Amino acid sequence: MTRNASPSSSQIADHVALRLEREGDALARAWNASLPVRHLVLDDLLPPDWASAIASAFPAPERLRKYDSLKERKSIGVDMDAYDPVLKDVTFALQSPRVLRAVEKITGIRQLNPDANLYSSGLSSMEEGDFLNPHIDNSGNPLLGQYRRINALYYVTPGWEAARGGNLELWDARRENPVRIEPRFNRLVLMNTNRTSYHSVNPIRGANGRTRNCVSNYYFSPESPEGFDYFHVTSFRGRPEQPVRDAWLRFDAWARGVYRAFRPRKPEDVKHRYTGK
Repeated sequence: MTRNASPSSSQIADHVALRLEREGDALARAWNASLPVRHLVLDDLLPPDWASAIASAFPAPERLRKYDSLKERKSIGVDMDAYDPVLKDVTFALQSPRVLRAVEKITGIRQLNPDANLYSSGLSSMEEGDFLNPHIDNSGNPLLGQYRRINALYYVTPGWEAARGGNLELWDARRENPVRIEPRFNRLVLMNTNRTSYHSVNPIRGANGRTRNCVSNYYFSPESPEGFDYFHVTSFRGRPEQPVRDAWLRFDAWARGVYRAFRPRKPEDVKHRYTGK
């Protein structure tokens, strides 16, 4: 793939923003009617050749940072200057002001802001056996001093089948009755984040050497989603069939929360961040 075969960041941003603007009323209705976590799904986000160029450029998992614990198993990366430029272009296109203004109008969430440092976002790749247990994301961004409000997840694995797993699961506050969203190729999912927005990725089985790839962005706002100030760390839970793991993860979240209450994370403490230009 040559650079000339790939769209520019501004082309991607304009295309996404136009889709959101044109379909805004229908997307707003879908957002407001969605349960148990506010969300919407937009398929065929980009022209097929653009989406294929992005998929082809995705780095192998061994070029990313591996996370492996009882909470999660995945590979992530934010070193955009080390990857094909089209990956940086699509990531920051989804942070463009026009895209965020369209998302504000659809969701009703005001003052959404991007994060050029890609705190907790960037590239995500999952392979055989990888998973993400039910969790709520950390309440805010120490680099911006703002609340996390929206997860924007763009899936770029051609031909991925739901039977392989890797489905996004949205749970109610009791971690019951999940809604499952397939990570279909060229699909954008926007989901709300707050104190009860439990979500997970079910384990990948039968991937046969393939990876589930996602470009992830998070949008932030100075306004609390609850109308009052609060703080919590990323808090994992066990799946319903994992009571022992659930007990351990609840203790882990409590302990980390107490630690952070006494020692708030400073910007210089954040390791997962993009420092390029």
